[in-house]
Amino acid sequence: MIQKPIPKFQSEQEEARWWDEHRDETAEWMEQAVAAGQTTTLSEVLERNRQGAGSTPTVSIGIDPEDIQRARSLAAKKGLRYQTYLKMLLHEALEHEERRAS
Repeated sequence: MIQKPIPKFQSEQEEARWWDEHRDETAEWMEQAVAAGQTTTLSEVLERNRQGAGSTPTVSIGIDPEDIQRARSLAAKKGLRYQTYLKMLLHEALEHEERRAS
């Protein structure tokens, strides 16, 4: 299988949508990489994340535990982390409100 290039993304929402839409392909890529011994070590992934840290501000808000559980469940169905899923929902809601307010 030929791996498609991973595009540059304008937002986390766009990136999450792309990975969701290509999850079967990317799972196959990962299986091939593991079989070929081409996977990245956890320490390399953590180091890359440390280098990119701080690019997005961290915000703490209280969320009802039932809403968090619902977000976890829905995010899992999409193959996303629940924090990423919540950021997508917030982004979509803000865009909707801006359009409504204009």
